[in-house]
Formats: sequence, C-alpha cells, structure tokens
Amino acid sequence: MRALSLCVLLLGLLPTTHAAPAPPEKHGGSDMTCPLTVKILDAVNGTPAGPMTLKVFRRGTDGTWAPVASGMTEESGEIHNLITEAQFTAGVYKVEFGTKAYWKSKNLTAFHEVADVVFEAHVDGHHRHYTLALLLSPFSFTTTALTMDASH
Repeated sequence: MRALSLCVLLLGLLPTTHAAPAPPEKHGGSDMTCPLTVKILDAVNGTPAGPMTLKVFRRGTDGTWAPVASGMTEESGEIHNLITEAQFTAGVYKVEFGTKAYWKSKNLTAFHEVADVVFEAHVDGHHRHYTLALLLSPFSFTTTALTMDASH
C-alpha cells in the first residue's frame, strides 16, 4: 500500500504535457504520400543503417526485372519519396539493398553482396502504403513489412 501511495504521489509531481497530434500524412513513422517507405537498422551497432543504396525493380510478365527507382537512405536509415503512386502499380517488386558497400564503409566484411526483398503489391486491387524494414548484420538480414490501406 505504501508503494502504491508513493507511485501515485510521484506521478502527481510529473508535469502534464500534451503531445502534438501526428501529422495526418504520417502513419507509424511512414510517409503516406509515398507508397513505399524503407527503414534499415544496423543490428551490430544498434543504429539506423545509413547511408545505403537501394534499387527497386518490378517483375514483368516475361519474368525479367525492370528498374523502377533507386535511392539512398538518409543517416536515419530511412528513404522517403522513393517511388510515386503512378510507378507503384499492382505487381511483384524487388528491393535490392547494397549491403556489402554499407558494411565496407564500416570496415567490416559482409557475406551478402546485396539483400533482396521480393513482395507482391496491391494484391486483390487494394490500394496500400508499404513500409519495408530491414534489420541487418554482416552475415544475416531479416525483414518485416507494414501495410496500411491508403483510404485510412
């Protein structure tokens, strides 16, 4: 009971602040004006992985990969405005991350030349915004994705 009273007392001493609402164009830190946002984290250093080059390809009906966009992450490990809505039509995409060059810039030897992430966008005609996250080390990588219906 004494600990609970102390916690309530300490909470009462904290100043009350009101956080500003997030801008409507953002969702979970992603840019709603760009259909594909990329975030890369360096698991070795526990920091964002930037700068790192990346390329976006779209698979054609013949199975070949056509370049759509390219860019470089900022120091924050993120890239925004990578691809436009007009470029990001329904289909299968590949994002190629320049992992070897990134690790070389950190004076580390990497196993992978690149890390490729292949995914299908706008399945069943749903218009979505995608956030692709990459967690990276010199000998491994893992990805996760967040999709959000653009109408929300």
